[in-house]
Amino acid sequence: MKAIKKVWALLLCLAMVVSMAACANSGENTAAPEISGVADQSVPAGTEFDAMAGVTATDAEDGDLTGQIVVTSLPELTFTNGKAVPEAPGSYELTYTVTDKGGLETKAYATLTVTRQTGEATVLQQMDFSAGDTLDSHGWTARIAEGVEAVGEQKQGAFVFTITDPGQGDGDIQLAKAGVPLKAADYRVKVWAKADKPTYAHLLARDENAEDWQTFGGAYNLPVGTQIAPLELTFTSTGEGSAELLLNLGKITPNPENPDDTSASDVVVTIDKIEIYEISGTQTQTPVYTADFAQGDAAALTAGDGASGTATVADGAAVFQIDTYPAEGGVWSIKADLALPGVTVEAGEKYYYTMTITAAQDQSGECLVESAAQADGARANFNSLSLKAGEETVITNVFTAENGVSNPMIRMQLGTSSGAAANTLTVTKLEFGKVEGDLETVKTIDAFGASIAANTNPDILFTTYNGTDEDNELGVGTIWTENGSLFYRIDQGGNVDWHNKLIFGHGQKPLTLPADSYFTIEITAKASQPVSCGFFLNPMGSWDPRITETIDFTTQEQTFTFKTTETLIMDMDFEMLFQFGSAETAALDNVTIEISNITIYQESVV
Repeated sequence: MKAIKKVWALLLCLAMVVSMAACANSGENTAAPEISGVADQSVPAGTEFDAMAGVTATDAEDGDLTGQIVVTSLPELTFTNGKAVPEAPGSYELTYTVTDKGGLETKAYATLTVTRQTGEATVLQQMDFSAGDTLDSHGWTARIAEGVEAVGEQKQGAFVFTITDPGQGDGDIQLAKAGVPLKAADYRVKVWAKADKPTYAHLLARDENAEDWQTFGGAYNLPVGTQIAPLELTFTSTGEGSAELLLNLGKITPNPENPDDTSASDVVVTIDKIEIYEISGTQTQTPVYTADFAQGDAAALTAGDGASGTATVADGAAVFQIDTYPAEGGVWSIKADLALPGVTVEAGEKYYYTMTITAAQDQSGECLVESAAQADGARANFNSLSLKAGEETVITNVFTAENGVSNPMIRMQLGTSSGAAANTLTVTKLEFGKVEGDLETVKTIDAFGASIAANTNPDILFTTYNGTDEDNELGVGTIWTENGSLFYRIDQGGNVDWHNKLIFGHGQKPLTLPADSYFTIEITAKASQPVSCGFFLNPMGSWDPRITETIDFTTQEQTFTFKTTETLIMDMDFEMLFQFGSAETAALDNVTIEISNITIYQESVV
């Protein structure tokens, strides 16, 4: 009997050991298999497609499971040994599935684009950057007094003064524009300038109709710093006449008691553009809604792309708490909304809003007036937003409504905050109202590189747009051609992508692409320091990009290749956009992109 008990005890121990081992093995086999190498692909119709090329599957317990991968497609394709011959052009959603011996399953996904049969690729257009100087002086001329060691000239998309010695007086070195017509109006002049070392300037408006030398006004002892910034002058004309605008860069000593504080020698001053505003008439602002921030529905926050946050209303303020920013996404990933109850916006009418915001960290983004129900489907106004950490900022905007909106809101679309993991935005005041009157502002931009803002040359395909062209806070840049290349220098980076745009194809000279063809765009370029941009091939007049990519420029020349995946049913006008603005671009001192080649290849459908 004792022997039997010993046997049973032994059997019980063995069973426990086996059970423990099984449990241990089961615990180790909890990781699903991994699939690698799955990627979007494109093939012409009627050609063999190998869905398994470069694709593998492995499992920690079962090893190589590549042979167990099952590929399916929607619309359906017939796969034999991972290969299929798609006959119909279009997009096919592929699903890769593998299951290990323990029943754990992994799926991976890709898109197969099947294109129509085409002939051989031919060159449709190769951009010509050897056409010479694309600069326009807009009537500005350099004046250097006799014996003064300085040169003023147009080069590299700017008006550049190389000053060895500033002379004896402020007028010894001048940038001048004569014959500027005036009427009864207020005027504002902004000269966007920088220098490679600090120096000084005077900005004057001389009355050309006065019998002796008189000015409408002047701005004196203006510091010219190493970062591009506007030098500003305001003056008033009581009637019709004309002015000569003068930027004096000669000898200036702001404080005679400190002769060492004076205009620099051996300095280079660069002027990208000059903006002239003519402001006439009057206007009144009538509020139609003032927020008291007493109701919870006065503010709302939605977040996507991995971001998170909340909106609360308390103590007369709307507080937007951003807990996490998106790892990937865009300025649209976080939406902070302020309601405008009882407000109706009519297309073509003028409105204003003003709000006071404090941000815990730097914050950039977009500020929109659009429909609470339709979002950008019914948008009245589009503007940018820039907030500094810890500063109370008053955001004011006057606009003419692009569309009518029956249930508008103010939406702040917020991108990442440079260097911050979270943020808090507090809105303590919001007023929205209607603008009435005949106040009119006419702005002229004398850009020294080809720019849409300065009536771009219709003979030139390429141009640029920068945020300050429309009075956004950031975004200054210029373009030029030299030695067979196109250069785009960003002197001030914007904080949203449309603040710094290099454009091929514009209203006066579109990039026209023919029907029934696929296109390959080949770009060879480098930059003075690493910088990224969004690249888009977009039909003019709408936003429906046929190519959407990211380009990472480095100091080494690279060639980038992008292809369309759909044919056009008719010849269409396009714009090719390089959009650089971002928090990272804004943090750069300046960066120059050099493009040595852009070639567009056409493959016609047979």
